[in-house]
Formats: sequence, C-alpha cells, structure tokens
Amino acid sequence: MNSEQNEIYSKVVRAGKRTYFFDIKSTKGNDLYITLTESKKTFSEDGDGNYQKHKIFLYKEDFEKFREGLDDVLSKIEELKNQ
Repeated sequence: MNSEQNEIYSKVVRAGKRTYFFDIKSTKGNDLYITLTESKKTFSEDGDGNYQKHKIFLYKEDFEKFREGLDDVLSKIEELKNQ
C-alpha cells in the first residue's frame, strides 16, 4: 500500500528551525493512527544541507494517555513559568 493512499489528514507546524508534521493515517483495517514527525535542516562541513527526521507512531489505544501526559507537562510548564 502506498503511504500516500492511507494518509487522511496532515497538519504542518513550522517552528523556527524545526518543522513538525502531524499526520492522521489509516491501517489496512481502517483503524486510525497518528504519526508525529520532526524535521530539522542540518548542514555538513562542506555546507550541504539535509534534513534530519524523527518520527513517532501513536496508536488509537494510546491517544488518551498521550493527551493526558502532554496536558500534564504543558500545565506544569505554565505553573513553573508563573512562579
């Protein structure tokens, strides 16, 4: 199966030197999952640029736990900034 065929939705977030891709995809069984990709341009000593990519696969059974963890650390950051 072509990876483009199972892509349902994509959101690109540009943040400084990094770009984040939030992609919703479907399995052959039509279950939805998310891929989170961080892309960062790096340069070699000779000046050539290439992209480093890191990808996380997040499956439906983990959505709520992931959201809880992210919400928790974002709340903690806000709390620490306001001290």
